[in-house]
Amino acid sequence: MTISLSAITGGAQTGFTTPGYTPTADTPPPNVAGKQWAITALTGTQTGASAHSVASPFTILFTRPSNLKVLASIDPVTGMLRSVPRNNYGFFVRKGMIPLAGQPAAVGIFRGNIEVPAGADTASAAEVRALISCVVGALSQVSSGLGDTLITAVL
Repeated sequence: MTISLSAITGGAQTGFTTPGYTPTADTPPPNVAGKQWAITALTGTQTGASAHSVASPFTILFTRPSNLKVLASIDPVTGMLRSVPRNNYGFFVRKGMIPLAGQPAAVGIFRGNIEVPAGADTASAAEVRALISCVVGALSQVSSGLGDTLITAVL
């Protein structure tokens, strides 16, 4: 199955009531192997938040390596791999936000990078899935606290 987004149920945030996001397929930047969506509508109560616009973007981008790496042959002397290359996948969320009243929007960016050792996709697929399951669960669990930390700088 490929990555696809439909209505997104947002995580809990202080001051928001049942936040939700409507993604619409968009074109990723040139020379990027990925899929992108623009958040074209917000649901629930999110006073002060806005959907995607040219002046204040709100996009989600998933990327994969342009050239996937594979394992090299095993060293005939040691019987060990000489190196294990990594395939880097990315997850980026861009959100326009006002840095000061009356000023144009600046863009806040979340960058998530997932490095998968070449070969792990077949030798330990469950471990790759466990990595993602844990990341998604942890982010979901700390959603409100993380939002609070970004506002107060208190961990």
